[in-house]
Amino acid sequence: MDMDLVDDLELLDDYDDLEFDRFGVAAADTSRQVRVFDCQSYTCVQPQTLFSLSTVTSFRGSNMYCGCAKHDYVTGLLLVAVASGNGQWPVAKNKNKYDTTSAAEYRDGKDMQGIPWERLHYSRDDYRGKRLNEYMNYESLFRSHELLDSECKQVDKKGTFYDFCFNTRLARSTVVHFQLRDLVWATSKHDVYMAQNYSVMHWSSLLQRGEEVLNVIDNVFPKQYVDQPGVAFCTSVTDDDDNITNTVDVYESPNGSTRVITGNNDCVVRVFDTERFRLLSHFTFPWSVNDTSVSPDGKLVAVLGDSSDCLIADLQSGKEIASLKGHLDYSFSSAWHPDGRVLATGNQDTTCRLWDVRNLSRSLAVLRGRIGAVRGLRFSSDGRFLAAAEAADFVHVYDARAGYSREQEIDIFGEVAGVSFSPDAEALFVGIADRTYGSLIEFRRRHRYDYLDSYL
Repeated sequence: MDMDLVDDLELLDDYDDLEFDRFGVAAADTSRQVRVFDCQSYTCVQPQTLFSLSTVTSFRGSNMYCGCAKHDYVTGLLLVAVASGNGQWPVAKNKNKYDTTSAAEYRDGKDMQGIPWERLHYSRDDYRGKRLNEYMNYESLFRSHELLDSECKQVDKKGTFYDFCFNTRLARSTVVHFQLRDLVWATSKHDVYMAQNYSVMHWSSLLQRGEEVLNVIDNVFPKQYVDQPGVAFCTSVTDDDDNITNTVDVYESPNGSTRVITGNNDCVVRVFDTERFRLLSHFTFPWSVNDTSVSPDGKLVAVLGDSSDCLIADLQSGKEIASLKGHLDYSFSSAWHPDGRVLATGNQDTTCRLWDVRNLSRSLAVLRGRIGAVRGLRFSSDGRFLAAAEAADFVHVYDARAGYSREQEIDIFGEVAGVSFSPDAEALFVGIADRTYGSLIEFRRRHRYDYLDSYL
């Protein structure tokens, strides 16, 4: 189960977060509403003039409550899923030397997250052993994991694909629902969006400054066009007050039109047209939908939910094409390789399974986590790397070119709020949710310039 580092490590720092002040975007929330916004129109708009929903929950559009948001680079649409709750942005104060860690400081021996181990009663290695022994992974289905070890791929963990660059506690995410961790999304190697409490925040790694982009403290009643700067559309997803929207995503259909896909606890996946804001289709499944992801060609959709089986369906008809069997628990994350041939699914059984769409009778490979559920998955845009984020402490970066047999294991402390590659795959961002050590960690891609050897 989830553990806050404050429960174990002393509260050493007396500061809060940076206060941000601006916003604008698109969203779905527990009031079953979806809103679509133009990313270009929210510049300099103050939060009090914007619409507001409730506590931010989903970035990218694949996971409920605290899941996801996705930026479409062609249309400029950014989609965010949100849910209810309470929270507020405090003002930064008493900034100290532990607020940030640079690459140079890290090389000189400072902890990546700024945790002052020299002031604690045990070393980093001792505490790592404690976490490995005591962390309790949450499971919905209590099935034997006895055969998992024999299925899992043997991986070389000595790879280093991304080098540590910078860590800041002035940008941090808040996990509202422990099962959903897609709270970080990078739109460039210098721009990152995160969700915290009532707000969606933007962090500039160049300026080392953040700002509020969307404040979601109140609800907006559904209507066709919203009289708010940057808000294009607002509609109800379902009329059932007991269900929430778990996943929202923007994708491009085969004919080139931009569409929005949502998944809900009412077991229905819905597709909306962003030009006329119409409900184009809806498909019902036998269980609550936790995550959907559309294939790069816009023809297939992976549907994951409160079942150990994952489905691939035809996005035009909703007809089930394949049932993916092998996971032992509920799934909450998925990602397609850019070539459309491989689907990755993350599960509470602590594994990520890879599926070749040309042969879905069994998984292509099974990648095992260290301590918890795999709650976040991302492929880099060039298809070279797959990032798999566990619920806490570990992010695994696999080399797809090496058949996923080489891995960089990023060893940190705290609940992982989300992970995101930049669009050019040059940066990797990891969000940590923790009352004291919550932060945003930036890694930069390592390159080998073998042609320089000719000059030596």
